[in-house]
Amino acid sequence: MMFSEILKMFKKDPIESTRPIPVYWIETSDSVSRRFEFEADGRLSMKIVDDARPASRRVVESFLNKFFPSGYPYSVNEGYLRYTQFRALQHFTSAALSVLSTQSLLFAAGLRPTPAQATAVSWILKDGMQHVGKLICSNLGARMDSEPKSWRILADVLYDVGAGLEVLSPLCPQLFLEMAGLGNFAKGMAVVAARATRLPIYSSFAKEGNLSDLFAKGEAISTLCNVFGIGVGIQLASTICSSMKGKLIVGPLLSLVHVYCVTEEMRATPVNTLNPQRTAMIVADFLKTGRISSPADLRYREDLLFPGRLIEEAGNVKIGRAIHEVVKPSELHKVKERFPDERFILSCGAKWTDLILERSATGADALRGWLVAAYAADIENSLHMASEHVLEEAFDRMDSVFPSFLLEVGAKGWHTDRFLDGARCRFTL
Repeated sequence: MMFSEILKMFKKDPIESTRPIPVYWIETSDSVSRRFEFEADGRLSMKIVDDARPASRRVVESFLNKFFPSGYPYSVNEGYLRYTQFRALQHFTSAALSVLSTQSLLFAAGLRPTPAQATAVSWILKDGMQHVGKLICSNLGARMDSEPKSWRILADVLYDVGAGLEVLSPLCPQLFLEMAGLGNFAKGMAVVAARATRLPIYSSFAKEGNLSDLFAKGEAISTLCNVFGIGVGIQLASTICSSMKGKLIVGPLLSLVHVYCVTEEMRATPVNTLNPQRTAMIVADFLKTGRISSPADLRYREDLLFPGRLIEEAGNVKIGRAIHEVVKPSELHKVKERFPDERFILSCGAKWTDLILERSATGADALRGWLVAAYAADIENSLHMASEHVLEEAFDRMDSVFPSFLLEVGAKGWHTDRFLDGARCRFTL
């Protein structure tokens, strides 16, 4: 071989020499090998090279990726799985019940539809009284911020009341419009309450700023279960519930399961904003044990039916009454001067202590006032001091522990930058 030919063998093509060498690597985890490579335009591409996972595990992981937020379970707060399980069953039963109620409306209107036609009338009836219900319920938004769990349960109860009226409408066809109108009125209020409480509930599970991901995956589960529920509802309407007797048996059962599921969803939800009930529970636990309870600690202890009840261990504090109902005009200046630098007013009564917040008060201010009231009640019960000195002693106790108390409250995940008192009265002086 000639020397010139040997040189040609080692001589590089100038075009090939300027072409960038692909940069790639292979990562293996959980029996899956993935090839990562930077494309010419700088994008990172990924391709599965080898997947040794069993088929069942691949199906489960594919389901989790589609219906659960990225990074689950580490990207969500405690209780999300239980919340999701009952949410799925809730939407399933709700969809099945809606098919039965709509079929009943068609019967009451004098029609004899096939089960597949059972949803047609909803497009006609939902635009009337339902919008009235939505408008009325929209004025209650601040109260829903304060007690999203209770209002979410009420939303589903209202929905079932509306569905129940529709199911019963064939028994009194002469009152068809009244029954259908009231049913859709209740459903309109339910729709607003459910949508308004959705964001604070999802926010309580967002652990890594992944609220949009949580919302999207939650809606995917709801949609899937609604589709299955409608299918089961159509099957029931064709068989067991083709008669009114069958509807009167199956309808209440579906409604009971529906309300039970939404109640369990709400009990599993660790809402981390401060409202009157959760603030009172935090203060009561602190005085009793010296510990700060986290949102997950309190979620199963919240009273979802009567959230406004007084808690004796926290000083029997009643918040947000009108200032003229609590303090006489002649004594207002004196009451405010007890704690001139604070953004709250305390007035101790025989049965409870009134706490009124200034308009700009935050969750930290509410905690300060609540601690003073709780310490005052504890001092009265144990030391029997003169009433005029009780609040002063209670304030000194609160002031000494509050810096470390507030730090621990924040460390447990509570938001203290605002206090959600449900549009109760505040003052400005």
